[in-house]
Amino acid sequence: MTPTWLAADWGTSNMRLWAIGADGTVLGERTSDQGMGQLGPSEFEGVLTGLAAEWLDTADHVVACGMVGSRQGWIEAPYQTAPCAVCPDTMVTAPVKRAGLTVHVIPGIRQMDPADVMRGEETQIAGFLAQNDGWDGVLCLPGTHTKWVHVSAGEVVSFRTFMTGEMFALLSGQSVLRHSIAATGWDEDAFMDAMSQTLSKPEGMAARLFSLRAGQLVHGTDTITARAQLSGLLIGAELAAAKPYWLGQQVAIIGADAISAPYVSGLVAQGVAAARADAKSTTLAGIKAAQALLKG
Repeated sequence: MTPTWLAADWGTSNMRLWAIGADGTVLGERTSDQGMGQLGPSEFEGVLTGLAAEWLDTADHVVACGMVGSRQGWIEAPYQTAPCAVCPDTMVTAPVKRAGLTVHVIPGIRQMDPADVMRGEETQIAGFLAQNDGWDGVLCLPGTHTKWVHVSAGEVVSFRTFMTGEMFALLSGQSVLRHSIAATGWDEDAFMDAMSQTLSKPEGMAARLFSLRAGQLVHGTDTITARAQLSGLLIGAELAAAKPYWLGQQVAIIGADAISAPYVSGLVAQGVAAARADAKSTTLAGIKAAQALLKG
């Protein structure tokens, strides 16, 4: 079997490419560290054709999601406005020089009030719904910028973004806390205790953050324990703010195990049993759903 089209998940740092057969079978997979952040608009085609060279004799189109469609990407794909269907009515076409090749770019979703945007996550959501027909509830997509998304009747109703992952990276790597935070390791009890503190009293987070540094100086707190405490304080504050999303709702988490596990633990502690879904498989399923609209 030979590929008839290609699916691309093109983010800021990396790109993943799949070769897809006429019946939807994945025939091959490639990855590249040439993400949107390293490329100018004129460089995307070269990266794509170089990575997909052996497939382009038979694959005549690409469906791509992610930051490839941002203002700094290959071509800007204007946002859909929530509430909206998870799969777009239209996609934009990127400029290509190779004859016989078309590159379709999936748009992101924006929210007008409060202002918010997503680009790439909408495809994971579409894939999750394709794998869970008729599902209504709230999806949590942990990451550098974690999304909480209310989904109903196949539409994104509303969503909020939390910079929890980026805050963790900045505080652990560039603030005074960098002297107290281990690069790896975990302490589940310390995480749960810290999370409960800011979930119940988020207004105290700034003071508790400095206590992480003071705790090491005064009590010799282990750096692995402090790492878990930092994560707990930040995720606890996020869960407090996102409570209108997860309280009393059916919840599922889309993401890798390492970044999803703390959210699962935090929600379970609040009596919320969250289902799990893999980000890679939902992304590919979402791109396939978008491609099906092209065929239709």
